[in-house]
Amino acid sequence: MSKKILVVDDELHIRMLYQEELAYKGFKVTTSDGTEPILHLLDREKPDLVILDIKLGLDKSGLDLLQEIRSRDQDLPVILCTGFETFQNDLKSVDADHYIIKSADMDELMDKVMKIMTTQRGHENP
Repeated sequence: MSKKILVVDDELHIRMLYQEELAYKGFKVTTSDGTEPILHLLDREKPDLVILDIKLGLDKSGLDLLQEIRSRDQDLPVILCTGFETFQNDLKSVDADHYIIKSADMDELMDKVMKIMTTQRGHENP
């Protein structure tokens, strides 16, 4: 059974890029623009990993969504992705498993995803 990754990003081209790259690696990928409540998404999709943009539109914060995720599930791996290094100093970001600066080079993100997905207990590799 393929592991499932939920990608939450307000930028369509980023969602498409991540979906294509992750699907190529054998993962089942679901995407969201961040407008649907995160807990509903988790209940419906039951992901093994969440890749979460920090800045989701004008009034949405991925850091707040991370807090919602952690209120429900402390063990669900979350990778925060952003174009802004300054968020790394935000105390809310400490609940993430990894923090990635967005780049056209997908190597760092893929390395983190593969590390998480191959070390999760009780799960098969993709």
